[in-house]
Amino acid sequence: MPRTSRRNLLRAAAVGGTVTLVGSPAAAQDETYRPVYHFSVPDHWKNDPQRPIHVDGKTYYYYLYNKDYPELGTGTSWRIAATDDNVAFADLGTAIPKETNPNGSIWSGCLVVDEANTAGFGAGAIIALATQEDRFATAPHRQAQFLFYSIDGGRTFGRHEPAVLPNPGVVDFRDPKVIWDAQRSQWVMALAENDKIGFYCSTDLKSWSYTEGFIKQGIGVLECPDLFWLESSTGPGRWVLGASANAKGSGGPATYAYWTGEWNGTTFVPDHADPKWLDHGWDWYGAVTWERRTGGRIDPRTRYAIGWMNHWDYFGETPSWEADAFNGTDSIVREIALHWYSPTEPVLLSTPVRTLADHAERTVSLGDVAVDGITPLDYRGRAYEVRTRVTWNQLDNLGMQLRLSADGSRHADAGVYLAGGYAYLNRAYTGNPDATGRWMESRTPFDASRKEATLRILVDNLSVEAFMDDGRYVHSSLVYAQPGDDRLALFTDGGPAVFNDVTITEFRQI
Repeated sequence: MPRTSRRNLLRAAAVGGTVTLVGSPAAAQDETYRPVYHFSVPDHWKNDPQRPIHVDGKTYYYYLYNKDYPELGTGTSWRIAATDDNVAFADLGTAIPKETNPNGSIWSGCLVVDEANTAGFGAGAIIALATQEDRFATAPHRQAQFLFYSIDGGRTFGRHEPAVLPNPGVVDFRDPKVIWDAQRSQWVMALAENDKIGFYCSTDLKSWSYTEGFIKQGIGVLECPDLFWLESSTGPGRWVLGASANAKGSGGPATYAYWTGEWNGTTFVPDHADPKWLDHGWDWYGAVTWERRTGGRIDPRTRYAIGWMNHWDYFGETPSWEADAFNGTDSIVREIALHWYSPTEPVLLSTPVRTLADHAERTVSLGDVAVDGITPLDYRGRAYEVRTRVTWNQLDNLGMQLRLSADGSRHADAGVYLAGGYAYLNRAYTGNPDATGRWMESRTPFDASRKEATLRILVDNLSVEAFMDDGRYVHSSLVYAQPGDDRLALFTDGGPAVFNDVTITEFRQI
């Protein structure tokens, strides 16, 4: 948001009337940064999510965990949590430890359920493929893919030697993502190889053959690839190829890039050369997607997704470590669906997982709120969802001041800057994890001729996630607001607007 607009808003706040704030102000004095309804590591460190699996009706979520953080060079294991609804997670401890492995740290990969016993460890065995540094390889070409297997439902894993996919002599060779290609009765691996996603095929998960590579330059090193099929209610189904990438250097996001297209068993052919992005904020990295199941069946039109809410540019700059002895939180699980905006424009839409509503503890309905300048709301809180549909005739800027301080000087802003033709999430005026001050505001296109906008914003102790245009654009960013900053205000600049049916929902601590 332009600084001139911010000055106008602060001036309006200074002359505005006082309101009686309701909510939970006592909670604002609690110094914890532990999220209320987002997943966070129990202690020390987490980073990349690993694609969850379904076993006996339950979802198991694995992630990279470092019990020795912040000591340097100590590396990650795989830790596991279980969930029935993708909101509340129960910790189950370490599943693949680093200490007992001769290759040391366990990096990113994936898990599959080997129903047909293709790998020979038993029908229904859980197979994990992950990157490690091969102790027999020559530096710097040590990244190789190793196989682990579980016969107790994914709680503990044995190790298979040697590497199932040795390094062919490249530096970046990691993050295997495996799917079963039922049409061709083969396993398919997508592998991150710098600016290429390599494709490999196997019948037994242990012997892999290279088929082809998808190359995309100009958006940084590709990591944590993803490949899946989605049907659509608005057009034909498409294959989707995704990867985490840091395109900040070229003015783009640093989250999850994706392409829709065709997979023919050996090659991915994209519909368009340039990627779209599943998130436009600064902190939705290493994301994974997985199937949504209803009644035991896979929903062909919906997938779940979760991302690590941090970034390597400032990974250690978190107040949660000093306050709560942990560093690592995830986005809310979202549901993604394929929507065709035209015969040539398929887009993935995102919405917060529907089971989040089952954890609602209190709802505050404020009705329609007319705003011309800045309007503080009768609400105080630090962890909530706020929803509204905004309408106007003539306007330059509109939005919400989230985690607002009592004096109005600190806040994170989410809204639409019509004068510039974009929607935004701006963390410049509150705790910003980026000490350089470069990555403050994220932006997405917005048609300035429109006269309404929908905003659905999730706020928690460490983060803000703004879902705009019914989930076509999402901004997920860390926001390190001070614990006492718990106000909320609506604002406009350049004219009035009506924030229709303003509803705030609080959630139980998970």
